Amino acid sequence: MLTRLLLSAAILASAGAAAFALQSGPQVRHIVVFKYKPEATPEQIERITTAFAALRDQIPGIVSFEHGVNNSPEGLNKGFTHVYVVTFTDAAARDAYLPHPQHREFGKILQSSGILDDVFVVDYDIPAR
Repeated sequence: MLTRLLLSAAILASAGAAAFALQSGPQVRHIVVFKYKPEATPEQIERITTAFAALRDQIPGIVSFEHGVNNSPEGLNKGFTHVYVVTFTDAAARDAYLPHPQHREFGKILQSSGILDDVFVVDYDIPAR
């Protein structure tokens, strides 16, 4: 009985270590904020959002994708309205995402749409809890 218990503990510990080894550092949050041109239609913006969201299933290392429209009452958004948040397993996953062919294709879709006025991007490490 003790042998089985020790063996089970060893298996669980090695599985946990293997899962931890796959992640080389803290998760990274990648925040992209768009300012669309005034003439951009809701349908055009939705096409961009859908294409952006599809990257989650096309590029390894993406943990989650969220998006939303600014609703702050402060009025400090400087015309930036749409926020896209991509969480990566770690910095290496984010670094692999940037030159990934699907990400580059999304960039081409965005550029050819002609509806983007400006963009800014910030990334940060998510502290372990």
